[in-house]
Amino acid sequence: MSKGSNQSSRVIAIGLMLFALFFGAGNLIFPSSMGQNAGYNVWWSVLGFIISGVGLPLAGVLAMGYSGCEDLRQLASRVGLKYGLVFSVVVYLTIGPWFCIPRTGSVSYEIAVRPFLNSGGSDMEMTAFLVLFFIISYWLSANPSKLVDRIGKILTPCLLVTIVMLILKSYLTPMGVPQAPTAHYATASMAAVQGFIDGYGTMDAMGSFVFAILVIKFVKENGADTPQKVTRDVFKAGLLAAACLGFVYVFIADLGATSVQALGILETGAPVLANSALILFGNAGAILLAVIVLLACLSTSIGLLTSCATFFNEIYDRISYTAYLRGFTIVSFLIGTFGLLTIIKTAIPVLMFLYPLTVATIFLTFMHNVFNGNRIVYISTIGFTCFSALISGLETAGVPLGSLSELMNTYVPFQAIGLGWIIFALTGFVVGLIAAAILKKPETLPDEA
Repeated sequence: MSKGSNQSSRVIAIGLMLFALFFGAGNLIFPSSMGQNAGYNVWWSVLGFIISGVGLPLAGVLAMGYSGCEDLRQLASRVGLKYGLVFSVVVYLTIGPWFCIPRTGSVSYEIAVRPFLNSGGSDMEMTAFLVLFFIISYWLSANPSKLVDRIGKILTPCLLVTIVMLILKSYLTPMGVPQAPTAHYATASMAAVQGFIDGYGTMDAMGSFVFAILVIKFVKENGADTPQKVTRDVFKAGLLAAACLGFVYVFIADLGATSVQALGILETGAPVLANSALILFGNAGAILLAVIVLLACLSTSIGLLTSCATFFNEIYDRISYTAYLRGFTIVSFLIGTFGLLTIIKTAIPVLMFLYPLTVATIFLTFMHNVFNGNRIVYISTIGFTCFSALISGLETAGVPLGSLSELMNTYVPFQAIGLGWIIFALTGFVVGLIAAAILKKPETLPDEA
């Protein structure tokens, strides 16, 4: 086999690894629940979901490769050193031990274990499963140098095979037809907007910054020795991962939409998937779904534990990688014991705040050369975005804001549907450009000072 063929196959393996890292608990439960609620507007909601759940993660991976930065902290430090540290720490904790890692264990239990328990499940049984799940995650994360082989070459092909089997069966013997949408998906435009916001739940746009570091590392090891080659291979790997994600989302959303006749509208996506598999395949279907869930969630758990431990070891190396890994595993286990519904509800306000900042960072990264990297543009854009995002996050958390909330929802376009940050981000960008033009002298970035 030629050297070029070896490099191409390695890029494919890296792309599959990236897909496996992205595809976990949220990627299973959110599109299925969205499909149920969207009804016959499911394809509009899928459009919005793919933009935020596929397009933004791909853009994040490419932005990191394009930026030339070594990690998220360095990228975010273009706003300021303190901001870079705080933002990166909060992002890692959010997609790590606070929400995403615990969710992988909870979803695995709800779909892959609980349906097989005659008792219907108990706190003790859930705790026992989570202990086993996180012990395995810890063991597979202990040697990150083998990550691409363990995930990209072994777990991901198994995952894709099981998904294809469910896809074929669901289209050969559908459970029903899409029903009328619920209130938030009542019209095509509402469904698309709500689908976009639903995509926040995957946390993949934030995760893209984290996983991109692994991708860049592996493509460099694969022979990409120039910035152009790194960007090219990162794009190829990211595009493959994005295509796989989009394919799966379309299928799972459609499965949810056609399941309402048989199941009714359920509280979360976990029982939608479990009951659908049982109807389509019987007990064999439940086992098949268990395999999908365990592989997907285990893959994500491994990737996040590895990335979080590596990051925190780099910013404070007095604590070893293994110690961080052990600590994050324990915290993830403890939070996981609160259950899936609690984790989902608690995460939503945080995501309403962090996602706009994440998207603004991606946008600024690609526009960096347009304004010559002037720091004031970064500060202005992020500052304006942060204000609107903070209000959305507080409103989602149920914090009363009185006249401020009423004023924002009345006069700021899209604020009432959680997208007012777009107007603020663009305004901040324009204000930053004007300020940069007035000051004329470009301000160096913190890492360049």
